[in-house]
Amino acid sequence: MWKDYNAARFKSDLIAGIVVGIVALPLAIAFAIASGVSPSIGLITAIIGGFLVSAFGGNTVQIGGPTGAFIIIVYTIIQQFGISGLCIATIMAGLILVLMGIFHLGTVIKFIPYPIVVGFTAGIAITIFSTQINDFFGMGLSDLPGDFISKWGVYFSNFDHVDPVTLAVGALSLVIITLTPKISKKLPGALIAIILVTAGCWALSEFIPGFHVETIGDRFGNMSSDIPMPHGFSINMATINALLPSAFTIAMLGAIESLLSATVADGITGSRTNSNTELFGQGIANIIVPLFGGIPVTGAIARTMTNITNGGRTPVAGMVHAVVLLLIYLFLMPLINLVPMACLAAVLMVVAYNMSGWRTVRAISHNPKSDFSVLLVTMVLTVIFDLTIAIEIGLLLAMVMFLRRVTENAEIKVYSHQLDVAEGTEVHVHEVLHVEKGVSVYEIDGPFFFGIATKFDELMRSSMQEKPLVRIIRMRKVPFIDSTGIHNLETLIKSSQQEGINVVLSGVQPKVYDVLMKSDVVGLIGEKNICDHISKAVSLANTIVRDHNALPEWRRKGLDPV
Repeated sequence: MWKDYNAARFKSDLIAGIVVGIVALPLAIAFAIASGVSPSIGLITAIIGGFLVSAFGGNTVQIGGPTGAFIIIVYTIIQQFGISGLCIATIMAGLILVLMGIFHLGTVIKFIPYPIVVGFTAGIAITIFSTQINDFFGMGLSDLPGDFISKWGVYFSNFDHVDPVTLAVGALSLVIITLTPKISKKLPGALIAIILVTAGCWALSEFIPGFHVETIGDRFGNMSSDIPMPHGFSINMATINALLPSAFTIAMLGAIESLLSATVADGITGSRTNSNTELFGQGIANIIVPLFGGIPVTGAIARTMTNITNGGRTPVAGMVHAVVLLLIYLFLMPLINLVPMACLAAVLMVVAYNMSGWRTVRAISHNPKSDFSVLLVTMVLTVIFDLTIAIEIGLLLAMVMFLRRVTENAEIKVYSHQLDVAEGTEVHVHEVLHVEKGVSVYEIDGPFFFGIATKFDELMRSSMQEKPLVRIIRMRKVPFIDSTGIHNLETLIKSSQQEGINVVLSGVQPKVYDVLMKSDVVGLIGEKNICDHISKAVSLANTIVRDHNALPEWRRKGLDPV
């Protein structure tokens, strides 16, 4: 990448970085306020975190910073543990991300089911929207309940306190944000709305006595433009234990969102993200940013897309975006104090609408009911309870649904008398094997894990009315076997041997064979009773039956000669 870097590429990165920095400004401020911290903390997070993600991450165009996905979890942690608790949880999350990168778990994150991602994203969007009602309508409520249902109960009982002027400012901001892309998709609607509405409100307050709409400065006071110095905090095992679930949620959320953003970027630029390096970079950012008072950092899809569409192709663009925000922080903070809170509420409402992915939710509703159920449960739990519970229960539900689906699709077939060797394959030449009476053939089609093992055990018990002399277990379509499958197989072999029944395995795949060898199943059944093809297994079984039938009747019945 760097050996081909030249002045033309730097110019593209410079332009993209400036545009992304301008776009990121209102979002960093809005996300910080919605998370329960001051706008300056949002900017510090975007400056330091954005620079570190670009410098150390595994995607060349990723833009890092505070995002809407973290609002709810950050707000909850601050309410329970304060700012110091948030710093500790974020650093712990950063360490988890670094370890995930070191141990190459980047690809594992991609296996999180899509309905869960859509579900908690939609839930976060609904929650963000609900937190902005107070500022958008100018109700002036304080000490709002944290939970969703109680919060809306307070809203409905206080709608007679709506301030028409504040509502008009919020509505005008919404109109500007919505209409700006129709004029030009390159214009950042949120920033245009903030500039125009702030200027208009300031002018009206200067020339119309008594006109006032609550601003950032009214709520947070005049913010300093000094860069905060790194600070420490006390930490002990009790604090770590209390914050570990929140830290895990931050880490998982950061990993999912950053890798999702990187995947979208790869699809457009044709590049290839190093997932593990990306997690490492995200981890470094989340370890360092809290030392300066910042909030969690992750890859931001909207800002990354803005970077790509404006020509950014290397990490330089992300670093330039951080420098642009730094200059704004140093020289324009007094102007940020004038931004109306209703305007920022409108910005976040649009962010929530874009996050909701209602079209995706509608599309998934036409998919299998299990997928839509996972989505709905995750979304409702996110809204009603919190993100930690939603992700944990969503993952558990998705795994249960997946195992159920695998178990339902797996088959166990029983053959007797005749067996078509080519059945279940694309081979057109059919070879029909004759199976002697006294030989039962069972074929397992699918992974032999705990769900199928139980199903197989039930089938074996139900088919024991007529005891066979040989049981052939055909395993050509078994890609893996777990400890429950091994246990059931061992139990079957031992009980069969006690009853004088031979067990023959056929078509065991190499990986499965290695597992059987390590668990001593091979030693239990005997190497000669494991055949690489069904024709050999049937031939061996038929020979055992014929040899048995050739014995005198007293020998076959296990009696002593008279």
